[in-house]
Amino acid sequence: MKPTSIDNIDTVCLDEENTAVVIIDQTLLPNEIRLLSLTRAEDMREAIYLLKVRGAPAIGVTAALGMYVLSARSNETEPDAFAEEFQKHKEYLNAARPTAVNLSWALGRMDSVFRRAMQNMQTPSADTSESSHADTHNANAADWKSAVLEALKQEALAIYHEDIEVCRRIGEHGLTLIHDGDGILTHCNAGKLATVRYGTATAPMYLAKERGLTISVYCDETRPLLQGARLTAFELQEAGIDTTLLCDNMSASLMRRGKVQAIFVGCDRVAANGDTANKIGTSVVAAVARKYGVPFYVCAPTSTIDRNTPDGDAIVIEQRKPEEVTEMWYEKRMAPQHVKIYNPAFDVTDSEDITAIVTEYGIAYPPYIDSLKVMFAKKEGAS
Repeated sequence: MKPTSIDNIDTVCLDEENTAVVIIDQTLLPNEIRLLSLTRAEDMREAIYLLKVRGAPAIGVTAALGMYVLSARSNETEPDAFAEEFQKHKEYLNAARPTAVNLSWALGRMDSVFRRAMQNMQTPSADTSESSHADTHNANAADWKSAVLEALKQEALAIYHEDIEVCRRIGEHGLTLIHDGDGILTHCNAGKLATVRYGTATAPMYLAKERGLTISVYCDETRPLLQGARLTAFELQEAGIDTTLLCDNMSASLMRRGKVQAIFVGCDRVAANGDTANKIGTSVVAAVARKYGVPFYVCAPTSTIDRNTPDGDAIVIEQRKPEEVTEMWYEKRMAPQHVKIYNPAFDVTDSEDITAIVTEYGIAYPPYIDSLKVMFAKKEGAS
C-alpha cells in the first residue's frame, strides 16, 4: 500500500528484514509519495546525487545505513577482500555530493568502527596455548564477519537515532527565539525531509505549533530545484502550519513591510569562522535581512560544523547540470540554445550576516571562532 502522508514516515530508515535502506523519493513530491528500497551502491549514490534523498543530515544517515547494508550483502568471505570492498564503497558514496560535510562525517564514523572491528577480529586471545590459539582461530574464521557487521549496524543505527535527538534539541533552543504571532521566513528545505524527523530550521516551527504558538511561515520556492515549493511548503502544510509560498525575489518585499520577524535556515557546512554554505540564494536572504534588521538564524547540528575548514572561501561548492535551469520544470526549453549556464548548488553566507547559529548544544553568537569552540567543548563534555 502506498503511503498517503509523510507525517508518520521517517525520511530515511533501515529495513532490517530485507536488509535495505528505505527513503522517501523526494523528486516526486508533492504529487506522489513513494518509498524506495536501496540495496546496491549504484542506487544509493544515484539517490544522493539526484536528490532523491537530500539535506545534509539525511544524506549522512543514508550513507551510514548504506554502508551497513552493502557490507551485510557482501559475498566476500576473506577479510582482506571484504575490507577492500568496504573502502571502495565508502569512496564511491563519498564522491556523490562534495559540499555536505555530513556525508564524509558519517562515512568516517562507519570507517572507524569498521577498522576497529576488523582489528579486534584479528587480535589473538591472551591465552597463547596451542589448543586455545587453534580454538580462537577457528572461532574467528566462523564469526569475524558477523561481529564486524553487528558493529557496523549498531553504529549506523546510532547515527540514525542521534539525528532524531539532535534535531529535537535544536528545536528546543530555536524555540526560545520565536514569539507568539511571529512571521518566519525560511529558504530551501531544512525540514523533516532533510533529516530523519523534525528537521533543523523547521524544528522550532514544529515545536511552536505543538505548544500553541501562532506563527506564519513564508517559504522561498528556492530555484532552480524548488525544494522550498515542493518540499518545505508541502511538509509544513501537512503539519497544519500556516504556510505561504513566494518566489525567491519576493522576500525583500515581505521584510520591508514588517511581515518577517525572524529567518531560520539550515546549512550543509559551517566553517570554523561561522561562514556557512547553504542552498543557493541563502546569502541574498541574509544580506537583505541585515538591511532590514531581521534576525537571521542558521540551524546546524555540530556534525555540520567543519573545524578543518577555516572560512567560506575554503568550502567546495558543487556545480550542477545546466538542464536544471533551462529545462527541468518546463514543457519546452525556456532559454536560448548554447547560452552559458551558471548553476552552483550552494552559496556562502558570511558570518557577519548571521545573527546566531543554533546547535543541539546551545546557541552560538559572534565571534563564532570562539562560540563554536564552546559548543564543541559542551559536546565533548557530554560524551
